[in-house]
Amino acid sequence: SQQIQFADDMQEFTKFPTKTGRRSLSRSISQSSTDSYSSAASYTDSSDDEVSPREKQQTNSKGSSNFCVKNIKQAEFGRREIEIAEQDMSALISLRKRAQGEKPLAGAKIVGCTHITAQTAVLIETLCALGAQCRWSACNIYSTQNEVAAALAEAGVAVFAWKGESEDDFWWCIDRCVNVDGWQANMILDDGGDLTHWVYKKYPSVFKKIRGIVEESVTGVHRWELWEGRPRDLRESLLSALTCLSLPSPRLYQLSKAGKLCVPAMNVNDSVTKQKFDNLYCCRESILDGLKRTTDVMFGGKQVVVCGYGEVGKGCCAALKALGAIVYVTEIDPICALQACMDGFRVVKLSEVIRQVDVVITCTGNKNVVTREHLDRMKNSCIVCNMGHSNTEIDVTSLRTPELTWERVRSQVDHVIWPDGKRVVLLAE
Repeated sequence: SQQIQFADDMQEFTKFPTKTGRRSLSRSISQSSTDSYSSAASYTDSSDDEVSPREKQQTNSKGSSNFCVKNIKQAEFGRREIEIAEQDMSALISLRKRAQGEKPLAGAKIVGCTHITAQTAVLIETLCALGAQCRWSACNIYSTQNEVAAALAEAGVAVFAWKGESEDDFWWCIDRCVNVDGWQANMILDDGGDLTHWVYKKYPSVFKKIRGIVEESVTGVHRWELWEGRPRDLRESLLSALTCLSLPSPRLYQLSKAGKLCVPAMNVNDSVTKQKFDNLYCCRESILDGLKRTTDVMFGGKQVVVCGYGEVGKGCCAALKALGAIVYVTEIDPICALQACMDGFRVVKLSEVIRQVDVVITCTGNKNVVTREHLDRMKNSCIVCNMGHSNTEIDVTSLRTPELTWERVRSQVDHVIWPDGKRVVLLAE
C-alpha cells in the first residue's frame, strides 16, 4: 500500500517542472514580461524582422500609408499602453477637455523629434486634439516603442520611427517628416537639436518661415561641440542653427539686439518643472528601471560612480543610495561638487576609482567623459551606461577595434571583451 501511494506521489510530482525547469520557466516569464511589457523600451526586439520598415507597404484601417513604423498590426496593443499612460498625465487630459472645442492650435503645423513612448504619445495626441497637425520622428534610435508608434499611425499621425534604426534611417525619418508635398511645418518641437539642424541645413526656406522652436534637451541647447564627430559641413550648419537656441548665452542677447535672431526659440530647461521634476525625479526613477531591466544586477553594496551632479546626477545618486550602493561622484562645477559632498557622497576624480567601481554612469552632457584609457582600467563585468542625451559622453568609437570582441547578450546589452578575457557590460551602445 505504501509503495503504491509512493508511486502515485511520484506520478503526481512529475506533472510539475523540475527545479531546473521551474527556474527556466521563472526566467522565461520574467524575461518575457521585461521584454514584452517594458514601458522604457520597445516591446519587440528590433531584430525580430529582417525586412526594413522602409521597404514595407503598410496602410492603417483608414487606408492611409502616410507613416513608417515597424508593424501597424501592433496598434491595438500600443493603444492600451497609451491609455495606461493617460491615467498618470491628468494635466494634458484636462487640457484636452477644456480646450479641444476651441482648437487653440488650429493652423499649427508641428514637426517633432522626440522619444516615441506611451507618454510622449499622450502629448502628441493632445496637440492634435487641440487643432495642430503633427508629423513626428524619433530622437533616439533605441527608445521607440514600436507598438506606440503603430497606435499613433493608426490614429492618423504621420509618424516615422521604429526601434533599432540605423543612422541613415534616423535622418531619413526626419526628412520624411519635413519634406512632404502640400504641407510645410511652421513650428519645431525638438529633443537634441537634430531636427532643427536638419531643417536649417536642408530646407532653409522652411526654416525662415518657422514661427517658433521648442528645444527639450540641455544637449540641444548648449553642447554644440558634441557634434565634432559629424561631417564638418553638418557641424557648422548645426552651430549656426542652434545659435538661436542658446538662451543662457550672451550670444543670444547680442543676436537679439542686432535684430538677427532668426527664429523665436524656447529652452524647455528654463522651466522649473522640467529641471526639478523631469531631470531630477524622473531620472531617479528611470536609472534603476533601465539598469534592472537590462542587467538584473543587485545594487546593495555595489560601488557606483556617477559622473556629473546636476539635476540628472542628483536623481541617479539618490536612487542608488536608497538601494544601498556605495556612490562616488565626479563633478567639475564647484557648487555642484559641494552639494554632492553635503549630500553625503564622496567627490572623486574618475581616475581614482575607475579600477574598483562596479557601475559607471555618465550624466554630464559633455563629451569624452569616459575615455578608452578609463575603459581599459575597469574591472571585469563593470557596467557602463549614459544618462545624458548624447552618446559622446562615453568613447564608444574607441571600442570598435579588432582586438576587442563585441558580444550581444540581450537587447541593448553588449559585452565588450578584452584579449585577457575581461569584459565590460555596455548598455545601449
